[in-house]
Amino acid sequence: MNGYAWLAIAIVAEVVATSALKSAEGFSRPLPSLIVAVGYGVAFYALSQTLKSTPVGLAYAIWSGVGVVLVTAIAWVVFKQRLDLPALLGMGLIVAGVLVINLFSKSAGHG
Repeated sequence: MNGYAWLAIAIVAEVVATSALKSAEGFSRPLPSLIVAVGYGVAFYALSQTLKSTPVGLAYAIWSGVGVVLVTAIAWVVFKQRLDLPALLGMGLIVAGVLVINLFSKSAGHG
């Protein structure tokens, strides 16, 4: 499996784990707490596999940027978190940054 496939797995697992944190209620609820623990375990394992072929700075920038946007989208839909214009603009800038890295950076290994 290539680095970007591992990175996608890391991102999804981290987003699931982070989204479950609210439902875990300070780790007082067993099932959401288990989802958090397993999700973060999978996320860090997959990220470690990513780093075999992808520079750490780029992998982390993509992982955290995409994760922030996805967690915010889930919080908006599931937890009814309100997003104002500055929040939406900030999310747009994060997405733009990830796109610039992937489309134009020679450091990404494919630019």
